Amino acid sequence: MEDSLSQQQEAIIPIAAFAASGDMDNLNQALVHGLEQGLTINQIKAILVQSYAYVGFPRSLNALTIFMHLLEQRKAKGIIDAEGRNSQALPQDYQAKVQGTENQTQLVGRSVQGPLFEFAPEIDEYLKAHLFGDIFSRDVLSWQDREIATLGMLISMQGVDSQLQSHLGIARNQGVTARHLEQIERILTEKVNPEIGQRFKKANVIFQDQSR
Repeated sequence: MEDSLSQQQEAIIPIAAFAASGDMDNLNQALVHGLEQGLTINQIKAILVQSYAYVGFPRSLNALTIFMHLLEQRKAKGIIDAEGRNSQALPQDYQAKVQGTENQTQLVGRSVQGPLFEFAPEIDEYLKAHLFGDIFSRDVLSWQDREIATLGMLISMQGVDSQLQSHLGIARNQGVTARHLEQIERILTEKVNPEIGQRFKKANVIFQDQSR
């Protein structure tokens, strides 16, 4: 990644944040901005689909509905937005859990195990097979972009500090620098909510302290 986030990456952050918080009015504005900044229709769809893994189907479906209606309105006005490339089909021999375990290990930088996953092995399987397998194996968004989106989603929710810290680490593993994290904080403050920006700043300080 460059030393600064691209315009498209900056636009991902409020889209992800408002989709996660369920703020549909502001999401609509963020979607318009994202299209104007060069995000394709398929890239935005991928962000909103991914959101269900963190905030559930209802908000993901609501966000996709808002986006669908927005595109209809823009088309009626003669605005033609770039569709972008479709995600390539997964290989015929694709095995979700196997690929997801490999993806998760690469993202985190180590094999992920622990007592929680021994206590509830089903959640471990769902994380590996579906989130890190089915979703992260899709190629419309890069892993860096998906982690930027994930940070925007998690910071918009209360009580997910542990998961946010984990994804700050994953983001750094995927080339998101300290400078990029400062930019994410600024965008959250300016485009989403100053309180959320401060929350992200605090989380980032904790992450930096624990990483030393």
